[in-house]
Parts: sequence; structure tokens; C-alpha cells
Amino acid sequence: MKLYDKVANSLRENIHSGFFVERDKLPSIRQLVAEHNVSISTVQQAYHQLEMEGLIEARPKSGYFVAHKTTTPTLPITSRPAQRPIDVSQWQDVLEVLLAKENVSTTQLQHAMPNMSVPSLNPLLKKMSSLMRHQVALSLPYGNIKGTLQLREQIAKLATNSGCVLHPDDLVITSGCQEGLSVCLRSVTEPGDIVAIESPSFYGSMQAIKTANLKAIEIPTNAENGLSLAALELALEQWPIKAILVTPTANNPMGYSMPEADKKRLYQLAQSYDISIIEDDIYGDISYQSPRPKTIKSFDEDGRVLLCSSFSKTVAPGIRVGWIAPGRYRDKVTHVKYVSSSMCPTLPQLAIADFIETGAYNRHTRKVRLLYKQGRDHLIKCIKQYFPQDTRISFPQGGYVLWVELNKKFDAVKLAAQCKKGDVSIAPGTLFSATGKYRHCMRLNFSEKTEIEREQAIGKLGFYIEQQIEK
Repeated sequence: MKLYDKVANSLRENIHSGFFVERDKLPSIRQLVAEHNVSISTVQQAYHQLEMEGLIEARPKSGYFVAHKTTTPTLPITSRPAQRPIDVSQWQDVLEVLLAKENVSTTQLQHAMPNMSVPSLNPLLKKMSSLMRHQVALSLPYGNIKGTLQLREQIAKLATNSGCVLHPDDLVITSGCQEGLSVCLRSVTEPGDIVAIESPSFYGSMQAIKTANLKAIEIPTNAENGLSLAALELALEQWPIKAILVTPTANNPMGYSMPEADKKRLYQLAQSYDISIIEDDIYGDISYQSPRPKTIKSFDEDGRVLLCSSFSKTVAPGIRVGWIAPGRYRDKVTHVKYVSSSMCPTLPQLAIADFIETGAYNRHTRKVRLLYKQGRDHLIKCIKQYFPQDTRISFPQGGYVLWVELNKKFDAVKLAAQCKKGDVSIAPGTLFSATGKYRHCMRLNFSEKTEIEREQAIGKLGFYIEQQIEK
């Protein structure tokens, strides 16, 4: 056992036994250094471990305190989508969201956008500036079709955190995760094939299915454990499904993380029916769990899992650096990527590679995970205060979006239109269904704005919901 584990265990036992209770101040770092005869860095690591577990919280210039326990809200009910292959619609609604011009005064609860004002991004900004000043010529020639070796080496090292053993040659760099999903779908399917997806599901994934001329079969999903494996197996028996597209860790829009045993069982189902799994792990690095949850790819024995991710949600969307670990489909993915967009820009790849190699990426994700977890708890508190009592709320295990389910008499599409007049934007639930279901639901983010601004926005939403009741 490492020294920091011993210190952490001692503090953990004192918290669980009631020696330290909720909101109590914990011993200072210097006190614990003297008490355990260890270094300052050992105590800091122990406190970091307990922070990641959600047992304690750091307060600037005040020290460490036992965390306030957030009560799990009443979760949304398990979805009940149509149990048959369907064509994906909703493109015009998605396009309207993508083209919407937001006023600077608008409280943005609509897009899944990371907090890009955090100081932990400064090393990346400095590196990008340095590359532009001193090595801009690197951006002019064609790069490696698979992406820069420096970045692929760093991603391969990062992948060990999720249980994967990857070689740099196993990776293909893409222009974000959206291109990655699209490339993977076209690599393992033919037009007219059926793809199984979670319901609700990220609208970008569904539009990738639509563009590839595929049909989607939505699988019932719950806010605690994710996709129903029993329902999936039934669908696999009934329909010639060619691939499964899932976001099993820190899911968008619900925020759940599938239990490890379910991920393994999902992989075994894919083996039994000899189909592919396209795994979207874009939020995996900002899961609140410690250690970081394993990917389905970590169980992959025969290369049938195509793992996709990017730095758009952990760092910034404008970077446009994503990647695929395509397994046995590597040659096909490389070809589809080439005809799709050829090579990716070199300088952003080099900047991200340096950000990871210097340890700045890990420091950044540690900081924002705690920031987003606090944002989740605050947003849930506000929703409970301002929304009707029968509102159901998901309880995300990572990322910065959650799912709100109102009584079925409410119309979130009309609510979204009304909110724009009050400088608040939301994403109505219809965007996250292939056929426009979930009209009484919405997705909200908790990554941006201050707590005061966020509470004011939720207060406005609650007022508009009351107006719907009166009408």
C-alpha cells in the first residue's frame, strides 16, 4: 500500500465513523505531515484521492472540509422507444440549434460545452501561441494520414487509464469525435443496415446514422445503468442489427456510467451475434469516478470494438482533435477517413500532445472534474427548488449535462422558444430521439456561468413552466 493510501484510509475511516461529520474542517496539510511523518506531496495526494471520491471538498484559502452529501434525485423512468428500425429525422431541429446565435447575456444551458475559462488551459494556449510564432511552417505540408506520431504516442499512454493496451499504430486521428463516429459507421455498415442506439441518445450520433443512410433501432435506457441489455438481446434476436453505437461512460444526455459488468456483458453480446460496437468515450476522462471507468474496448479480444474520443469535451471544441482505435477495422477506417477529409491539421495535434506529455492535461481534467461535480450538485438543488415536485432528474457520474423529465403535460419545445425571450437557452428532449420523442424532457448543462447566473436561469425556467400550468 502506498503512503498516500494509508493517509487517505485513516481520514476515510474517521469520516465514515463520524469523527468528522458533514462540513467539518479537516486537519491542515502540515498537521497531517507531522502526524503521519510523510511528505507534503503525500498528504496532497491523499486529499486529492478523497476529493475524487466525493468525500471531501477544497475551499480556496480555507482548507479541506467534509463534503456535503448530495441526495440522489428521483431519476427519470426507463425510456420506452419504438422497438423497430426507423429512419432518423430531426435534422432541421438540430440545425436550428447549431446555427442559433446566442446573445452574450444569454445563460447557455443548451450546448454541451466545457468551461474554457479555467486557468488550467493556459499551458495549452501558450504552446499553441509558441507553435504559431516559431513553427508555423509545420502547418503547411500534408501530415501523416493517421495523425502525428507524437499525439498518437500520448493517446496510447492515456488509454491505459481506461484499461486499454494500444500501440500508436492502432490509432487514427480525426477532426473531432463527430467525424470519428461517422467514419466508424461507414466502415462497418452498408446503406440500409440497422444500428442499435441508446434512447435518448446524442443527436450528433443519430445524424451520423442518418447521413450514412442507415436505420436506427432505439433501445430502452435508464438513468442509472444505461442501455437495457435484456431489451438489446431481444432486438438482436428479432432484427439483423449490424452495429451497436453507445456512450457508456458519462453518457450524453443522461450522464450515467454503465457498470463494468454490464460493459463486459455488452461486449459478449456483440461477440455472440458477431457484430461491431462503436464506443463513444468522449466524456470518459471527466468521469467523477476514481479510478476512471474502464471502456468496453478494454475487454476487446477480437478487435470488434471501435473506440472513439476527442478533446472537444475535455479541453475545447475548437481544437477539433479526435481519435479512433478501430481494432480489426483499421485499414477500412483509414481509407474512409482519407476520402472523408484526408489529413488533420498538424499544429493542434502537436499542442495537445505537449499538453498531455507535460502532465498539464491530467492536472486540467482533475480540476474540471471537481468543478463539474460541484456544478451538478448545484444545478440539481436549483431544479428541486424551482421546478414542479414531480420533476425527475438524472444524476450524472461525469461530464456536465443532465436530463430533466417533466410531467407529460408539459411541452419542452414550446418552453425552449419561450426561454429565448428571457435570455436562457435549453435543449428540448426531442433532439435526442430519432423520431422526436421526449417532448416533455430537456437536457441542461452545468459547465458555464456562475452559480448565481445559473440559479437565476433555472428560476426563469421554473416561472415559464408555471405559466404552462396556468394555460
